[in-house]
Amino acid sequence: MSTPTRPQLNILDLVQVLEDGTAAEAIAATVDVAQHADRWGYGRYWMAEHHNMRGVASSSTAVLIGHVADKTERIRVGSGGIMLPNHAPYVVAEQFGTLATMHPGRIDLGLGRAPGTDPLTSRALRRNDMAAMNFAGEVEELIGYLGEPDPDAKVRAIPGEGTHVPVWILGSSHGGAQVAASLGLPYSFASHFAPAMLMSALQVYRDRFVPSTEPGGLDAPRTMAAANIMVADSEKEAERLFTSVLSRFHGIITGRRGGVLKPEGDIESLMGSWSPAERQAVSEMIRVSFVGTPDQVRDRLQEFTDATGVDEVVVTCGAYDHDDRLRSFELLADAWS
Repeated sequence: MSTPTRPQLNILDLVQVLEDGTAAEAIAATVDVAQHADRWGYGRYWMAEHHNMRGVASSSTAVLIGHVADKTERIRVGSGGIMLPNHAPYVVAEQFGTLATMHPGRIDLGLGRAPGTDPLTSRALRRNDMAAMNFAGEVEELIGYLGEPDPDAKVRAIPGEGTHVPVWILGSSHGGAQVAASLGLPYSFASHFAPAMLMSALQVYRDRFVPSTEPGGLDAPRTMAAANIMVADSEKEAERLFTSVLSRFHGIITGRRGGVLKPEGDIESLMGSWSPAERQAVSEMIRVSFVGTPDQVRDRLQEFTDATGVDEVVVTCGAYDHDDRLRSFELLADAWS
């Protein structure tokens, strides 16, 4: 029996800080995971921009991308994503143009328009709300800086121009899907924490897609979706490890955003200690999660990619212990290939 064709497998890393750990330890762990992922055949290693979160150390996303790219050899490294209204498009073009100049053919630029933080921190970032309303225009401006050099241009990104860094649009609703479709860009959906509009957003993107003849544009839709995974040698052990992920999501909805907690008991007993509203909220957020043995997770992930029709899938693992996280990614890579 032939092996089914599987979408490309990628990793999303939140550079998670443990409750009793440090940001330096989190960054070192990220480098180690990326180096292993490079050898295990993962296609992309993305990190996401978040601010003012005790459990996440990926605020300076471009700096981390450069660090990880320095320490790896083959795997593409990128943002999943940069929250563009937090930055001037010109600055992002310079940053990612510099990264692409240092690491040709290995840098991806995923763009979103959410704040990636709370309102107070948004103000500290000098976030531009008007830019968020004109997200498509901001994306076009950025892509222009990365395009073919124009000696007559009054503003040029150096490094940046001529690098044609691949741009993805990220989203969790129809807005990002419409922007990606109108610009002929690839689209990635954040179904690892906001799966409600996954299928309808993918449909909007595909229905409204306009082929692009611009460098970096597509002649046909290309999609990716995100999923939480936890893989272990036994289903019981995977479910125990997944309680750390459940605790993190519970902290998000209850306003207690600390570091990553140690696994506690089992899924049923942990969720049974919450209110019905809390259980419902967390259950909705983690709907695209696959927990179990390598064969179980592979088969469920295959069903997910078959149902969504995505070209690539990006997985994230929130295991507390570094060795457990490595083991989860290794087992999945072996089963997927």
